[in-house]
Amino acid sequence: MSLQGKRVVVGLGGGIAAFKAVELVRELSRRGAEVRVVMTEAATHFVGPITFAGLTGKPAVTDLWAKEYAGEVHVELGEWADAIVIAPATMNLISRAANGQANDAVLATLACARGVVFFAPSMHHRMWSHGATQANIRTLTDREAVVLGPVTGPLANGEVGEGRMMEPADIAEEIESHLTHSDDLSGSRLLVTAGPTHEDLDPVRFLGNRSSGRMGYAIASRALRRGAEVTLVSGPVHLPVPSGAEVIRVRSAVEMHAAVMSRFDQFDVLIMAAAVADYRPAQRESHKIKKGGDLRLELVRNPDILASVGAKRVQRPSVLVGFALETENLEQSARDKLERKAADLIVANEASAGLGGDTNRATLVEASATTSLPEMGKPALADQILDRVRTLLKNPSARPRRETGHKAPN
Repeated sequence: MSLQGKRVVVGLGGGIAAFKAVELVRELSRRGAEVRVVMTEAATHFVGPITFAGLTGKPAVTDLWAKEYAGEVHVELGEWADAIVIAPATMNLISRAANGQANDAVLATLACARGVVFFAPSMHHRMWSHGATQANIRTLTDREAVVLGPVTGPLANGEVGEGRMMEPADIAEEIESHLTHSDDLSGSRLLVTAGPTHEDLDPVRFLGNRSSGRMGYAIASRALRRGAEVTLVSGPVHLPVPSGAEVIRVRSAVEMHAAVMSRFDQFDVLIMAAAVADYRPAQRESHKIKKGGDLRLELVRNPDILASVGAKRVQRPSVLVGFALETENLEQSARDKLERKAADLIVANEASAGLGGDTNRATLVEASATTSLPEMGKPALADQILDRVRTLLKNPSARPRRETGHKAPN
């Protein structure tokens, strides 16, 4: 009953995923939330309002002119709700919300929202990648709305792509995370690194990896929601900037190293979520390398940013968090990294899970504890990591004692 006492409005757009809203209402109620439902007229073609009346004990709001609603029901619900979640959020509904329309029950309620607003997009993958949709999503996130998904999976027409609505349990988990972690990191300054680095071979080619940056961006976003001041050092990604974050954009590992090392001692927490390239070309060609026979590249070692901070920190950052992507001996490799790089926490995950996905399965490794977590969405994992950071900040004795002058590994 972790949402006990919380009030949530579920708003439905007219999409095939509307049937999932039934399970979302059930899941939110199971967690203790009081739930009300608002529907567009199009949504009623996919699932009936009477279903939600049976689940919530209250009539679903479908028409602002209906006689059974006393007064201005959209104003009442907007003030009443701690959170409003639009699920499914169709391309059309997202567009109208971004443009400030209020010509149906869902949009009018959104316009009066007092609490956190969530959108769970659901549409064909080409509709999701459409430039107008992406621009509208940026507009909504700039207004501090929280976008949950979409995820990659089977779509209604049988294709597979990014556009599938997150599962109801995952949406409920995200809502719970937002509503139950309020300002517990207030007063803390966090530096987060995110994304890949690109190591240029010539003007058109680079060495890189499949990191999407979503993990680091999720950590930054959740830390902001929890009251922290956040600076995000980001490699090349295509993600909306978390509202309220200072963003420093870099391309290469050398650039990221310089950005972090010039600032790290100004922060309470440093979370190194970027997938930094270990090597770079010894020489960057000034012109495009022409196709010919076999090509041999000479690579040189990039600076180890986590180890560099671990070696130099004296008082700040108070908490140092690293990530480890491993193919074998997950826990032992992470524990070795924890010690070698003078970190307080290592977030370890198997490389078999790949990079760039919507979910992650991680193991949190500290000097005196190991916590294996189930697979979860990256925002939910971000909260798990930040929970440990909060504990380490408030309880310095939980951090290992580090001698100053720790030597960084070569």
